[in-house]
Amino acid sequence: MSKYMLTCCSTADLSEEHFKNIEVPFASFTFELDGKQYVDDLGKSIPFDEFYKKVGEGANVKTSQVNEKSFEEFFEKYLKDGYDILHVCLSSGISGVMNSANMAKEILSSKYPDRKILVLDSLAASSGYGLLVDAMAEKKKEGMSIDELYNWGMENRLNVHHWFFTTDLTCFIRGGRVSKTAGFVGKMLSICPLLNVDFEGKLQVREKIRGKKNVMEKTLEKMIEHAADGTNYSGKCYISSSQSYEDAKALATMIEEKFTNLKGKIEIDNIGTVIGCHTGPGTVALFFFGDKRVD
Repeated sequence: MSKYMLTCCSTADLSEEHFKNIEVPFASFTFELDGKQYVDDLGKSIPFDEFYKKVGEGANVKTSQVNEKSFEEFFEKYLKDGYDILHVCLSSGISGVMNSANMAKEILSSKYPDRKILVLDSLAASSGYGLLVDAMAEKKKEGMSIDELYNWGMENRLNVHHWFFTTDLTCFIRGGRVSKTAGFVGKMLSICPLLNVDFEGKLQVREKIRGKKNVMEKTLEKMIEHAADGTNYSGKCYISSSQSYEDAKALATMIEEKFTNLKGKIEIDNIGTVIGCHTGPGTVALFFFGDKRVD
């Protein structure tokens, strides 16, 4: 069996230690904050608390996906060493990064005809994307070939559930996801939208719930409804948040009390800077494996 590298992008929103432990290198997106360019490097270039403070105060932000040239450089260092590559991309429903990866693949396939490059659309985002990559890394360690792992990823990507809510509508209003009028009313009534990622990998607002306590309970209900084996779910569960650690921890406690067979403690990570440019502070996201997303 040919040796191969499993890779992804920084927008999988896992910690540096986690990426190292599962031996998955990542290609970094970039972003601008008030005209200054940064690398999405897990909070190294700018600490998460500083980043979210600036975003919350209205800083101008702009994100850039990994371009074709960057992917060429990222892939080629492994191809030169005799590795095939299976790259898992951020959802095509929210980014065009798949196009850049595929263009780099076409160029490098001619240059390295004996090497294999596969690009998989995760249809996932943030630590839900990370959860899929983590599961694929486990399968790779168990001995799956590159083709077997690609097929496994394709078959299981829609089993990753993403449920998230925000207690701060500011960036959603600024980005046009919520109208100014609806946002004003929402703030007045303490409305917390509950969103998920659909079967096309796109973000969808599913419910508008009044009050943080109520939206957290509804998020827990969604996991009870959709998790594999219900409350007997024995897989991993991740939570990511944007400067909302206490809310994330409270949700984790609720879940761990209800789901007693989880594989390890719930991992809580930061929503990375690129995803965070769009969510702003105040977002908490839950990820787990369950039934297939069908809408």
